[in-house]
Amino acid sequence: MRLYRTGKASQLLGISKPTLIRKIKSGEIKAYRIGKEYRIPESEIKRILEGKIPDKVVIYARVSSRDQKEDLERQVEYLKNYCSSKGYQVAKIITDISSGLNENRKGLRRLLKLVESGEVTKVVITYRDRLTRFGFKYLEQYFNSHGVEIEVIFDDEEKTPEKELVEDLLAIVTSFAGKLYGMRSHKKKRLVEAVKNALRDD
Repeated sequence: MRLYRTGKASQLLGISKPTLIRKIKSGEIKAYRIGKEYRIPESEIKRILEGKIPDKVVIYARVSSRDQKEDLERQVEYLKNYCSSKGYQVAKIITDISSGLNENRKGLRRLLKLVESGEVTKVVITYRDRLTRFGFKYLEQYFNSHGVEIEVIFDDEEKTPEKELVEDLLAIVTSFAGKLYGMRSHKKKRLVEAVKNALRDD
């Protein structure tokens, strides 16, 4: 009997390793415990694949301002290519041009409705902060409670703490400056640029 490690099994099943572990612990997927690791029998992989219903995949992309529209297009294109390489069938593409601090984003509201109605099983994003600047874990738990997995392409751990802090500060300044002066205001742009320069000098 051939046994697969969790890394290989997750690739074959088209799910993330944490999701596989969660399904094993819940009894949804049969596995053997060998030492501290799990091994999944080939027969179990075949059983799941034969009866597997294709994921209803939604890709979500976001940028903070209209000046970044080309970045948004590149982000969407990258997500589409990534999903294609994984064999995912993309059901919907949702985008937002808004701050990650804005909880009332049109695209985010639409995504939440899809999650609640069961019309999506997987959401693919480039970085965690594309979905939300703060509180990602809470949002992930909410999605998981509706049977939806969030697949993040790039690990935020690759960013240094300093870079994360700078990005968070800029996001906060951009959001509040937009509310104070208007998102397209020259005053808002000057303030954001001044903060960027100050952080760069430090």
